Amino acid sequence: MAVYLKGFLIACQGIPTTIWVSLVAIVIGAGFGLVVALCNQSANKPLHYIAKVYVDVVRGTPMLVQALVMAYGVPQLLQSMGSGFKWPDLVIPAIIVCGCNSAAYMSEVIRSGIQAVDKGQMEAARSLGMSKGMAMKLIIIPQAIRIILPAFCNEFVTLIKETSVLGYVGVVEILRHGQLWNSSSFETFPAYIGVAIAYMILTIPLSKIINGYERKMSKKEAAR
Repeated sequence: MAVYLKGFLIACQGIPTTIWVSLVAIVIGAGFGLVVALCNQSANKPLHYIAKVYVDVVRGTPMLVQALVMAYGVPQLLQSMGSGFKWPDLVIPAIIVCGCNSAAYMSEVIRSGIQAVDKGQMEAARSLGMSKGMAMKLIIIPQAIRIILPAFCNEFVTLIKETSVLGYVGVVEILRHGQLWNSSSFETFPAYIGVAIAYMILTIPLSKIINGYERKMSKKEAAR
């Protein structure tokens, strides 16, 4: 039992890095995702196609591949062009990749949330003299946020688990701590059981909170 406890405690050493990367990435994903969603709905065809291609490319490739390209491919490309570029810390490309990856998924969530708002809301706002941008900012987007909040929280839970691929680009998060201990102690089963428990401690309570919020919102909608 002691060896399993040790595996768990070692895996938990990566929790601060996992949480930090996930939090910053979800903020980037929400902000950039909103921009992509608005571009996707734009009447400007170049913006629409750029947003669509971005979403298709990011969603069509594994995040591990994206992380390897950003962490190692981009510096090598810039160095081949005569630049001495080098990431000062591999956490930086990890956050960028997680944020950009999350943005592609969040853009679709935000787009569906905006479309779920009654079209009459926009028409009423325009009839009051608001510009389309002002109506989106003050009326449509606030309502869409309430609709997409559960999906946003679920994306954060998913992102916590997906950070496990970052160990392959040198970020010492939960899984990487387990891998390093396994390579030095050869305690494979306790190491990865500890990793699994560490992830569950983070994700299961968050999932329960999200489910509780969704049930509460459903009851409110049913009471109207």
